[in-house]
Amino acid sequence: MEGLRDIHSIDPAPWWPPGPGWWLLLLGLLLAGLLSWWWWHQRRLYPLGRWQRDARRQLLQLRRKLHSHTGKEVAAELSELLRRIAITRCGRKNTAALSGQRWLLWLQQNDPSGFDWPGQGALLLHLPYAPPGKSVDQDAIRRLIDAALRWLSSEEACRV
Repeated sequence: MEGLRDIHSIDPAPWWPPGPGWWLLLLGLLLAGLLSWWWWHQRRLYPLGRWQRDARRQLLQLRRKLHSHTGKEVAAELSELLRRIAITRCGRKNTAALSGQRWLLWLQQNDPSGFDWPGQGALLLHLPYAPPGKSVDQDAIRRLIDAALRWLSSEEACRV
């Protein structure tokens, strides 16, 4: 009997570091939280069904097209897209009849960022109708696209 020992219980499991299952659960919760935040942020900026999301996507596509297409093509598409944005935002009655310098002045008046549409936007009036091979300042078109993106993201009402 002298060689016998009493039974000892095993030590309790330590609380740190957690097992691999807890790490996976934590990672899953973190990813779910990030996705939820991104989804909420997108819905807050562009609620479901709003035309701004589609217009913003098209403007970003135009910016990417600058590398592969001629500036003339991009300027023509930008001019058309700006017209569609204006009609959607402020109504056909207030914007459809505008052309030339009146169109650029209207953009200047309704753009809260204060972009110089009459000065820098004159490119939109002439470039789509320019002869083929005319050189185009890509940076000027990029500035117009960026100004259109800022105008699109503003929530200010139209001035008639």
